[in-house]
Amino acid sequence: MTVSTPGLSGFRRAGALTAAALAAVALGVVPGARADAAGGTLPIGDADLTEVRTSTTLASGVTLTRIVRGTEPALADQINTTTRGPWVVNVLTIDPRRARGHLKATYGPDLGQVEKTTDLVRASGALAGVNASFFTFTASQQYPGDPVGLGLYGGKLLSEPTTEPAEVNFIVDANSNQALTGKVAWSGSIRNRRTNATLPLDFINHPPVIPADCTALTDQTQCGVPGDVAQFTPEFGASTPAGAGVEVVLNRLNCVVRTATTRGTTLAAGQTSLQATGKDTVALLGVAGKGCVDRDSTLTDQQGRKLPLRPGLFGVNGRYPLTADGQIVVPDGAPGDSFFARNPRTIAGTTRDGKIVLATIDGRQTTSVGTTLAETAAVAQALGMYDAINLDGGGSTAMAADGALVSHPSGAERAVGDALVYVAGRYRSGN
Repeated sequence: MTVSTPGLSGFRRAGALTAAALAAVALGVVPGARADAAGGTLPIGDADLTEVRTSTTLASGVTLTRIVRGTEPALADQINTTTRGPWVVNVLTIDPRRARGHLKATYGPDLGQVEKTTDLVRASGALAGVNASFFTFTASQQYPGDPVGLGLYGGKLLSEPTTEPAEVNFIVDANSNQALTGKVAWSGSIRNRRTNATLPLDFINHPPVIPADCTALTDQTQCGVPGDVAQFTPEFGASTPAGAGVEVVLNRLNCVVRTATTRGTTLAAGQTSLQATGKDTVALLGVAGKGCVDRDSTLTDQQGRKLPLRPGLFGVNGRYPLTADGQIVVPDGAPGDSFFARNPRTIAGTTRDGKIVLATIDGRQTTSVGTTLAETAAVAQALGMYDAINLDGGGSTAMAADGALVSHPSGAERAVGDALVYVAGRYRSGN
């Protein structure tokens, strides 16, 4: 894991972008901005392509740059193969030494649901933002916004990183706009204070799965196959996931309020719950069925160092690093793997001198064909990202300013799990 810039201080209040300027940004035409034509600036496509960059200052230390490479629309049947483009890239650059606002991750009214990036930017009162984490999406109709990997918001770990090798994370301290890129790991457990009996946790705010051999059992304590143990917080949703299993509700002191032999309840402020399925229901009742427990939840970076959870710390998940220490590190994809083919892309990274860069690449359109994962890494490197990761892309890719789209999604704007947003003013816990 790489620290982008040490020792950055707090920041002052940022000025507002005018409504007219925001509307122009949304259209990709910025009054008073400078347009430069150049050949071969981005290392994608043929070297003779014309490239036009249009930049504007959104606020002190915050710039938005629109790059259009190539002038002729692609043929529809050549989007995945053409070397003539075109490509449309939108780049949001934040200089922590001059910026007077803060970058953070945000989700909607609850973690389990989805909202459009434009709505998340608007609801946050943010100047600009991009979509962020991979999320459950179509795999769960009930909880489509559930992050598939790290979800860290204001120092609260609301979704644990997966053990999937491809997962990589982007973490930012909103107090200083320092950023980390790399892979984090998590371990969690509960321990009965009286007996010292301990039980590992599998998930945070992720519905436990009933073992296939025990789906017909209403009483999961009769199941002989291990299931899952998950912790839930009030941020997950209006109620915890319902179904067969066991649920133990804890108060703010981590003492048992109630237990139930079925799952699904409403949590009051300060309460959390523990759910289990399969054989783990018996273990949960034994460890946390009565009395009080201690909970351990630890994040570590890829060097194994503990990452303290503190107010102002935010983190989202991505898939695959693009650059590390200035070098392209993206792996080769398996033949025919559509994830590595040309798609719309969203990128988060840091420059060597500590700037934070968020970028989107429009794709799957004749007006912008998108990039392979290798091409995405080349773009990230060309934009000066010393360390960069690939965030959720495809139909999720979106950049907005003041709630208006700057990028052009490949279809209707998709509702997503969370977003990275830049908000004017000093970060305050809870904002």
